[in-house]
Amino acid sequence: MSTITLYGATGTIGSRVLDEALRRGHTVTAVVRDPAKLTTRHPALTVAVGDVLDPASVAEHAEGADVLVSAVGGGDGPGHQALVKPSFESLVAGLRTLGADAPRLVTVGGAGSLRTPDGKQVWDAEGLPESLLQIMHAHGDALDFLRTVTDIRWTNLSPAGTIAPGPRTGTYRESLEDLLIGPDGQSRISAEDYAVALVDEIEQPKHTGERFTVAY
Repeated sequence: MSTITLYGATGTIGSRVLDEALRRGHTVTAVVRDPAKLTTRHPALTVAVGDVLDPASVAEHAEGADVLVSAVGGGDGPGHQALVKPSFESLVAGLRTLGADAPRLVTVGGAGSLRTPDGKQVWDAEGLPESLLQIMHAHGDALDFLRTVTDIRWTNLSPAGTIAPGPRTGTYRESLEDLLIGPDGQSRISAEDYAVALVDEIEQPKHTGERFTVAY
């Protein structure tokens, strides 16, 4: 079993990652700004107060962990632009201070930069609202940053084109750079099965130093 430090545990995806990790017997420290917002209680869960944008705080909470997971989002488009890439930079800076003992970094990514069947990227589609484009490019910029990092073991997991709360089936397909589309013509995954895939990667790393994506 792994010891996991988790940022973003109160969000739609982060809360599912927390539940899935605890379900499988992992030990989790959820680092939050406001502990009152995290209502989950479990013997293997510790709730800590910290700031994902403070590398010293990151190092403090990551020390001794096997894996650091970031499910941090920013709400709307400007919020994502202000938080996603800066949080990745802070996480990497904090982990670097731990040297060879730094845990692996697993981050929640976005689907916007995935390649579509026509050879373009998801964010090239016509008619996308500006706020959604801002969210997509915030995740794309964060991934571009991660791809410059060679001294930290990182993995970035992009969701399908649509991710929302739903059933946990425990099944999914994987790809690296291509948007996965199902027989119904849709690209989708439940937040629950996305969490399954993320914890699977924690337990059996297959994508260190790269981005991958999952969908039905």
